[in-house]
Amino acid sequence: MDIEALRNKVKEYATDAVKCDKLEEYEKAFDLYLKAANQLQVIIKYDQNPYSKKIYIERAKEYASRAKEIKEKKLDKGKGGDGKGGDGKASEADEEKKKLEEQLSGCIVQEKPNVKWEDVAGLEKAKEALKEAVIFPIKFPQLFQGKRKPWKGILLYGPPGTGKSFLAKAAATETHGNFFSVSAANIVSKWMGESERLIKGLFDLARKNKPAVIFLDEIDSVMGARSDNENDATRRLKTEFLIQMQGVGNDDEGILVLGATNIPWALDPAVRRRFQKKIYISLPELDARKVMFELNLKGTPNTLTDDQLEDLARSTEGFSGSDISTLTQDAIFEPVRKCQSAEFFKKIPGVNGQQWNYVPCTQNEPGAMRMKMTELPDSKALLPPKVIYEDFKEALKRNKATVNKADLERQEQFTREFGQEG
Repeated sequence: MDIEALRNKVKEYATDAVKCDKLEEYEKAFDLYLKAANQLQVIIKYDQNPYSKKIYIERAKEYASRAKEIKEKKLDKGKGGDGKGGDGKASEADEEKKKLEEQLSGCIVQEKPNVKWEDVAGLEKAKEALKEAVIFPIKFPQLFQGKRKPWKGILLYGPPGTGKSFLAKAAATETHGNFFSVSAANIVSKWMGESERLIKGLFDLARKNKPAVIFLDEIDSVMGARSDNENDATRRLKTEFLIQMQGVGNDDEGILVLGATNIPWALDPAVRRRFQKKIYISLPELDARKVMFELNLKGTPNTLTDDQLEDLARSTEGFSGSDISTLTQDAIFEPVRKCQSAEFFKKIPGVNGQQWNYVPCTQNEPGAMRMKMTELPDSKALLPPKVIYEDFKEALKRNKATVNKADLERQEQFTREFGQEG
């Protein structure tokens, strides 16, 4: 995900929207404000910085609010009167439906995440199930006739950091349909009846944009087991979800509901039953861990051999995909730390368009010059050393597996009772 490219796109849309707004070109301004808000929704999903994320949320609200203002005060007014005509109730219902769709439009992933199947190490059964449900019905419709129907619901579960959301991103990239990425914030409202309307609106929007995938990350946060102490609003939300997912008379052809959770046992049993396939995304095996190191090092200059990568894979038993990603990120910063602590640098023939490059060295090396990284004559000429095996050994001292044994045992117990290996 190229966040910087998305930021530039948002800036372009917002600038043009303001210009059109001032020139009273309201239709163009309305479209541009919505585009800016939608692009910000994508950035908000993938940006890890909580400070910048807060700013983007505020901006997205501003753009969406101005778009709504233009629509209500300028565009609708320009179409004549209140737009209700002789059938006021029907027009009012249409208007309400449009507002609901606008509210949910931020769930649609406009920019594909650019994660391909080959970027996902291991998890072959999970990939096969997703291909059966997402890719094959679109590419090979002749395969799905009679009683052979595509999967309607797939639940990905397992310990945190094992690649459930990453798999969903791969499905979003590979699918030629629409991908709706939904969080609790999209469908939970404090207003009476609003959550049910949002759930129904979400499925209506998916039906309108078939083929579609509805991805609910951390589904347990809104679809937990029902209890006597549960409030009516939460109970109604779950009931509406169950009706929409597999209710009598609903057109659910061409729609896949994809759920992800770290605690599948917390799901309501009725919700769990709606997911025909339950796939355990376990900790990566030895071969998958080696591939993960290769993928995480891709594009970073390094000297690691195949044997060294295999040794690292052996040294990280019990690590999740997220743990390996964090470990690699720590290790590839070692060259930066070497530059930062170096007291001597030497000049070498330039690469990357530079006439000369400066590399850290020892005091006794020929051409060694005493200086700090911040004192280099040309900061762009600094060339960090390549990542080496020893950098990972140092990083391994600081990084440990984050999934505990008790959690693994509970996941495996759930798999024995309800799931299948992924």
